[in-house]
Order: sequence, then C-alpha cells, then structure tokens
Amino acid sequence: MKNPETLAFRTSALTAAAFFLLSACSLAQIGSPAAASQPGDASLPDLDSQVRELRAVIEQMRTENAQSRAEMRELRQELRDTRKLLAPLAASANENPSLSAPEESTPYVGNSAPAAAPASVGRSASNAGSADLGSRIQKLEESTQLLGSKIDEQYQTKVETAAKYRARLSGIVLMNTFHNVGASDNLDFPNYAQPVAPGDSPASFGATLRQTEIGLEIFGPTLAGAKSLANVQFDFAGGFPSTPNGVSFGLVRLQTASLRLDWKHTSVIAGQDSLFISPLSPTSFASLATPAFAYAGNLWGWTPQFRVEHRFDLPNQQTLTLQSGILDNLDWEPPSDPFFRSAQAGERSGRPAYAIRSAWSRPVFDHPLSFAVAGYYGRQNWSWDRYVDAWAGMTDWQIPILRRLTLSGEFYRGRGVGGLGAGIGRAVLFGGNPSDSSTSIRGLDSAGGWSQLKFQLTPKLELNGVFAEDNAFANDVRGFATDANNFTTILGRNRGALGNLVYRPRSDLLLSAEFRRLRSFPVYSGASVTNQVNLAMGILF
Repeated sequence: MKNPETLAFRTSALTAAAFFLLSACSLAQIGSPAAASQPGDASLPDLDSQVRELRAVIEQMRTENAQSRAEMRELRQELRDTRKLLAPLAASANENPSLSAPEESTPYVGNSAPAAAPASVGRSASNAGSADLGSRIQKLEESTQLLGSKIDEQYQTKVETAAKYRARLSGIVLMNTFHNVGASDNLDFPNYAQPVAPGDSPASFGATLRQTEIGLEIFGPTLAGAKSLANVQFDFAGGFPSTPNGVSFGLVRLQTASLRLDWKHTSVIAGQDSLFISPLSPTSFASLATPAFAYAGNLWGWTPQFRVEHRFDLPNQQTLTLQSGILDNLDWEPPSDPFFRSAQAGERSGRPAYAIRSAWSRPVFDHPLSFAVAGYYGRQNWSWDRYVDAWAGMTDWQIPILRRLTLSGEFYRGRGVGGLGAGIGRAVLFGGNPSDSSTSIRGLDSAGGWSQLKFQLTPKLELNGVFAEDNAFANDVRGFATDANNFTTILGRNRGALGNLVYRPRSDLLLSAEFRRLRSFPVYSGASVTNQVNLAMGILF
C-alpha cells in the first residue's frame, strides 16, 4: 500500500519532468520552424512517444493514489473498531500497553536524492512506505489476537445475564466445626440453653456447611438520575430433608431480596431486608444463619418492607441520616400450613407496622463514630377482638475509643415485639387456652441489648468480646400465665457472652475460633447453661 505523502512527491516529480519536456519541445518547434514542417524529421515522433509515456505514468499514479486512499480509509476504520473493542477491556482490567494501537510513523523521503532521477526516488519512498504500513498491519493483527484472548478470558469469568445489565456474584463458603457441652434449641448455632434430657449426654460434636451464603447483585439502569440495584441472598439453613444423614443436606432458604434506587442523598428500598432500625450485630462467624445473640437482646428479622432514606451532609464530615418505612406486621408465629399462607396476628390487624430511625455519624480514627435512635409500632389482632399494641424504642452506637479499639452495641425497650426477636421470641402471653375466645392476652414487656469491644491486634487479626442479655419481665408472667396454658416453656431471661479471634491471612480467606456461653432462665424452673467451642473456615467470593 502506498503512502499518500510518497505518492504526492512522486506525482510532483513526474509533473515537473513532463512540464520540462513539453517546454523543450515547444522551444524546439519555435526555434526551427522549417525543420518542424518537414515530415521526414525523426525528433517529433520521439517527443510524442515521451509525452504519451508521461501521460500513462501520470494516469497510473492517479490510479495508485486512489487505491492508496481507499486502503488508508479501510485501515483507519479497522483502527477505530479496534479502539472500540479496547475501551471496555481497559475499563474492566488494568490497561495493557500491548493492546494500544501502534502509532503511525512518517515514511522517510530522500530529500538528498538526485534531481535527475525523480521516478526512482518516488519508487524508493513508496517501497519504504509500503514496508512501514505492512509492519503496522502486522502489529495490528498481533494486538487483535491478544485482544481476542483477553475477551475470551473475561467471558469465562463474567456472570452472564439475560439482560444487558451487569451482575456480580458474591458470598461465603463457610464450614463450622463445633463442640457443645449442654443442651440448646439448636445444635450448630444455639440461641438459648435448655435442660439436658434424662439419659442424654451433655456433650456433642459436629460440623456443618449450611451457613454458607450466596448473594447476587444486579446493577440496573439509571432512572430519573437514580442508580438502580437489586440483590438477593440465600443460605442453606432452611431445614433438613427427611433422608438419611439429612442434617448434612440443608435446604435453601431466602434471607433477603431487595431493590434500590439511589440518588446522591436519597434512597428508596423495597423488598425483604434486615431491620433498618437495628442495623448492627456482633462479629461472629459461628452464627450467620441467625445473627449472634438473636434471642439475647440483638433485635433482628428479614422482613418485607418499604423504606425511604435521606442523608444530610453537615460540616466537618458529619452526616445525619433519616429513615422511615413500613414493614410486614409479623409477630414470630410459625406458619400454620407448610404450603398455604394464612394471616398472622399482626397481618390480621389490616395495617402494616411502622418504623423510623435517625442517625448521626462522623469519621474518627478512620472508623465511624455514630449514634442513632429508632422507634417501632405495630397493632396485632389475636382474633376475637383481642388487640395488642406492640411498640419499641431502641438506640445503637459505634465509638472508636482508640485507633485499634472500638465499642459498639444496641439497647431496646418494648412491649409485644416478639416479631423482632425481642422477649426471647415471644410477643404475648395467654391467660388460658389461646383458642378460647374468653382467654385474656397480655403483651410481654421486655428489655435487652448487647455490647461489643473490638480490638484490632494487627491488620489481619482481630479480637472480639461480646456480652448480651434479653429480659422478658417475669412480673408479666407470674400470676397470669403458666407453662401449661402457653404450651411452651416461658423464658424470663437469656444471657450470653462470647470471645473470638478472627484471622484474615488474605482478604478472601478467614479463620475463626470462638467460645460462646449461653445461660437461660425459665420463669418456673432453674437456669440452664450451654457452652460451645466453634472453629470456622471460610472463603469469600
């Protein structure tokens, strides 16, 4: 392929030569008119022949020039297409210098070439331009091949969706090995202690992977200036199939699934999500299927809800956040049927539950310093026009005491809020048979909370200590309800403590060792104690 500059030089040289010969011919005709009129003179045919050759050369040059222009247009288009292919790769991976398009080099033109041989100079420059262009094309082909291999690699690792929007898979593969001394409601992640049954061994040992979690995020389109996002998260703690060794085949369970619209200062969230009025939990990899101390003062729940958040930027990096929303009015009742859904007491009231939270925060020692207060209200209908107004007030905090030492926790006081895990999972008490319309009911008063001290020993090793307690007021129980007419043991207090070491040799690998102690106090019997040693290993993805 000829370079346009080489062709221009060659065209100019041949044009000058043609003009020189034509001028010489004209001067010869003017200087010798008699000789020109003689038909037998041999100089005239030679001159005509030279003119025709020059015209043929000029036409050939024009043709070659047109072809060169077309080929250059094709090359430029190929370079533009290659740059378009390189752009998304550069955005998703580190920029590779070998993928950048080769720079165009200016062909050398021999300015010192003899003036007597312009045609040879043009051919030499043209050959140099063609060689340079061939080298560039070869580099372009090599870059295209490398680009293709990179695209194939990206295709093998990306999460493909039916829509054009990006998705991200995340989660943790977690194995827990545990040794328990004492009985509890649940073997692998106990929530409260129970008496050891007569004839049973107080010690047990086991392992599980059913706290493994899988999450998927979908980054949607921008709507009215807001970025849209959807996410869903599962674990395998949904029960056990009725099959031999079924305890190892945990059923998939939906934890959360929500959709978000995020503006700069405002967010709208709809879906099944954790309680925004109780956002903190103790650090523990021994208990993910339920948050640590879920029945010992740590309010929690994965509840269908709709909420709105607004953030105010204040001076000195301070932030004030206001949140409000409505929630499915649940009260911790188990389903009455495994296949068909019926309304719970809160849903039978015909209205949702309401919640609001206000939080202030600012960075201290590269950690958030925050304080928040929140409130909750929901009305429950326990049939036969027996209503209970459930309410709760709560607060949470994070305080960086030193650069490596942080205090965090939550506290609540409420009534009838078993649907949030309060009262050790109990919302109301019955004075008799709950199916009898004459049986009176009472919302259970309770208070509780937890506090954690986190010490970051090294960037990869942390030590956590937690104390927690939930107190269902025994005075609400005595003289009103008994074990017999409530059909289950009534716990008056559930107290827990833990200490753990969490080691992260890499950001995606963790090792944890934890000791946990639970002491539960039934209202009408003695306390029970359960101790657990839990070793965990997880890989995050």
